[in-house]
Amino acid sequence: MYRTAQEAVNRAGQYAYRDRRKKKGVMRALWILRINAAAREQGWTYSQLIHQLDKSGISINRQILAHLAAKDPDAFKSIINASQEV
Repeated sequence: MYRTAQEAVNRAGQYAYRDRRKKKGVMRALWILRINAAAREQGWTYSQLIHQLDKSGISINRQILAHLAAKDPDAFKSIINASQEV
């Protein structure tokens, strides 16, 4: 039984290691979905918004942008307006 338990622990460790790295990609995908949904309410797509932010020199990461989109739509809208002005 010791050998079986040891194999299970090793396998669990491998899954944990893999999924700690995979979680980062899953979170980024979630942020992109939230940003895209909020951007579409304003008449933009995700790619158009990111391009316009980059072009206007506004550097804000996706995590913060997604948080603003979900929790503070007025601030998100002001960021979109600021990117349009440039």
